[in-house]
Amino acid sequence: MISSAFPAHAQSAQADGDKSTNLGGVTVTDTAINEGSYKTDRLDSLKATAPLVDTPRSITVIPAQVLKDTASTTLTEALRTIPGITMGAGEGGNPLGDRPFIRGFDSQNSLYLDGVRDIGASTRETFDVASIEVVKGSDGVTNGSGNAGGSINIISKRPTTERFIQAEGSYGSDDYKRATVDINQPLNDFIGVRLNAMYHDQGVAGRGPVYQKRWGVAPSITFGLNGPTSLTFDYYHLHTTELPDGGIPYTYTIGNEPAGVTQVGPARHFTTVDGQTIDVPRNAFYGLVDRDFRKTNVNEATIRFQHEFDNGFTIRNVSRYSRTYQAYLWTMPDDSQGNVGNTGQVWRRVNQRYGYYEGLTNQTELSGKFKTGGLKHSITGSLEYNWQQSAYGSFVSNAATGTAIATGSTINPRCNADTVARYYCTSVANPNPYDPWVSYTSDTSTIPTPIVKSLPKTQTLSHAGNYSASLFDTVTVTDWLLFNLGGRYDRFSTSASPALAATATTSRNWINKKNNLWTYQAGVVVKPMANGSIYFSTSRSAIPPGSFLSQGSEDNTLTTANIDPNTFKVQKTTSYEVGTKWDLFDNNLALTLDLFQTRTANARTTNPDGTLSYLGTKRVRGVELSYNGNITPEWNVFGGYVYMPSKVLDAGLTATTVNGVTLTAPAAATGHPFPNTPKYSFTTFTNYNVTHKLTVGGGVIYMGKVYGGFSDQRTIQNGAVVVTKTRATYVPDYWRFDANASYQLTDQIGLRLNALNLTNKRYFDQAYPTHYAHQAAGRTVIGTLSVRY
Repeated sequence: MISSAFPAHAQSAQADGDKSTNLGGVTVTDTAINEGSYKTDRLDSLKATAPLVDTPRSITVIPAQVLKDTASTTLTEALRTIPGITMGAGEGGNPLGDRPFIRGFDSQNSLYLDGVRDIGASTRETFDVASIEVVKGSDGVTNGSGNAGGSINIISKRPTTERFIQAEGSYGSDDYKRATVDINQPLNDFIGVRLNAMYHDQGVAGRGPVYQKRWGVAPSITFGLNGPTSLTFDYYHLHTTELPDGGIPYTYTIGNEPAGVTQVGPARHFTTVDGQTIDVPRNAFYGLVDRDFRKTNVNEATIRFQHEFDNGFTIRNVSRYSRTYQAYLWTMPDDSQGNVGNTGQVWRRVNQRYGYYEGLTNQTELSGKFKTGGLKHSITGSLEYNWQQSAYGSFVSNAATGTAIATGSTINPRCNADTVARYYCTSVANPNPYDPWVSYTSDTSTIPTPIVKSLPKTQTLSHAGNYSASLFDTVTVTDWLLFNLGGRYDRFSTSASPALAATATTSRNWINKKNNLWTYQAGVVVKPMANGSIYFSTSRSAIPPGSFLSQGSEDNTLTTANIDPNTFKVQKTTSYEVGTKWDLFDNNLALTLDLFQTRTANARTTNPDGTLSYLGTKRVRGVELSYNGNITPEWNVFGGYVYMPSKVLDAGLTATTVNGVTLTAPAAATGHPFPNTPKYSFTTFTNYNVTHKLTVGGGVIYMGKVYGGFSDQRTIQNGAVVVTKTRATYVPDYWRFDANASYQLTDQIGLRLNALNLTNKRYFDQAYPTHYAHQAAGRTVIGTLSVRY
């Protein structure tokens, strides 16, 4: 039996005819992966020159069936199924979009769509997703700059030889509404078309007035559906609008934390300095319904050409143009002046931005197999060109002067009777998101003014160009010994121009930087049996300055003013991994166990005099166990366990000045764990076919304590720096349980029920270094009707 709400129809998750998947002892080799499978045998990219069992890297593929069974409609929801990945909270850049951390490293610069870089700030959907490939460990050799902790490659749906129409409609708690349609129609043996479309509208359980709305469409057409030569055109559009959630503030700052308190979590139940006992309700929302918003627009057009030669070689060329627009104004519950812990009030700090990201990419790959003497080679060579640019500005109350939106930021203390009366501050325990806030020309003015976009001169601009060449080879020496090798050269050029003041009369200043990047991967694979391997590998990533193009939080940005660009350096990350992989139960279940270390050198710090030093060092070590596939034809499993203690070995120096004397000492983060890096994490999801019509399943997620950041207070005593107070922000560990069931009414009609966060656990899934933590959704129950012809 197949664990699916539908009969066993083949659906494309890989576009190449030589890709195959095992399911219940059956191998599916069309251009398709069976919907019921939890196991994938190899990656979509031609750069993957061996099956996963023979690839000396830790790799997890989330197939379409896992997305369906777990009701994962966004990339964030999908990635929760993999241990060792957390989602980071933000303040500027991309605070509300996808910001995954893989093994403790920010990977928002390591997102790809069908192997093409896709870093535009957005919230990615799954309606047009066939699978999600997650490579862990340094992976710059595969796709270029970034990838310190790993990379995420989203594989889109493409036309296949099967004719079907699949439609789903969902309704659930908190007014959850979703509709999707997937139409795949081969017009003849040569031409195939496919259309995916989606509409989504929901509230968020336990989060007051928060809502999320989006719609998308993704048509594609393939010429050469069955032949050795094919040409595919596809277009993707996604529009989102939402009331963003700023989460819950932390209780105390380092200035007012009670004696003995060194770790501070999000405000739930606490006592203020002035003696109030505060209970923060689950639905406490500190934003303003009439002011806050976030909108994104994503447009992508792709041309994909592929030809299979008679000698077994394949050439593929992919060209893509993409443009992403994002605008937001959202409220962060700010604790920076101690108002939360002192008086039980919180400042409604405004975070805002508008901007776009634009990119043009062309990739050509040639792959094939051949022999040299007694050695067998599976090889891929690649040439790539990538052009990108971005710009972002601010929302202001006066474009001509660049005057900031009036929120009480110029008033000290921030929370007093006047700021409460203007709704700049609100109660931690009883906020009203419908307060009649008014935009005034200044914090003390009584003249209303509209919120407008800042002038073009106030935008921060970034441009980047990249030429690269790479070569990958899996060398089979004997049936039991393989070598996996890869090397890449990148010529990366970046230019950035910091924003000018609205009243500035000077010309823009451009900071230019060029870097030659060399990255590699190397591994040895020993195969004691055909279905298993033991491996060792090492790999290198390189992150050049400015490579995020202002699309996220970047610690090596080029837009730092008044610094010689020659002082900017490339940050380098090296990973080592030893492990074993086995395909069990007639090759239907993949099991992987590995030990790993990832270490970053040249992490940037700013010296007390404003100069830069590249002396920071970060290290994470750990062990990971993962499993995915079918234990029996009726029983699917997917998940794993990760133990990864992390440590910031050197975070640079911090200056302390007392009575005119300045001394430096190691920064507060030195010696502490990475932010966004749980020591323990565990996930498991499973489905079981009770009968040929009824399937039941569920999931468990455990996430250990996650730190947001570290700070301290210092003084100078006897000619030395002495730390007098320390503070760490964190979100506590949690268990979450999900359940699902499906029933096939007929061959064409199925029902599915998902209960997410079944026990209605109140937990926090993102930790920002200061100010706030993001609270996850409460219990959400979703019913889905599926129709397939």
